[in-house]
Amino acid sequence: EVHLAESGGAWVHSGESLRLSCQASGFMFSASSMSWVRQRPGKELEWISSMTAGGGNIFYDDSVRGRFTISRDNAKATLYLQMTSLQPSDTAMYYCAKGLRSYVPRGQGTFVTVAS
Repeated sequence: EVHLAESGGAWVHSGESLRLSCQASGFMFSASSMSWVRQRPGKELEWISSMTAGGGNIFYDDSVRGRFTISRDNAKATLYLQMTSLQPSDTAMYYCAKGLRSYVPRGQGTFVTVAS
């Protein structure tokens, strides 16, 4: 059974940085593309970034390109999202998901609040 556990969400000020982690289990993480998606308050889920299994291909939505960096440690079965220059519009529940540009399956999420 796929299990994804996000962590690292916090309350930060605009302009600050934060790193999210996603611990994966129940499947072959090293052979799986992974994604980050988020849901801003009152909005639909939106895809923000994906990385292929070996890390050779990385994709970002325009809203985060240049500010967010996706990475992974296959030995630790962990996916990361380094977020810099955070803005109030980045306030959201952040989820990791298995697959390329995928929304499911995903974890329970970790909440990021960016105060102006």
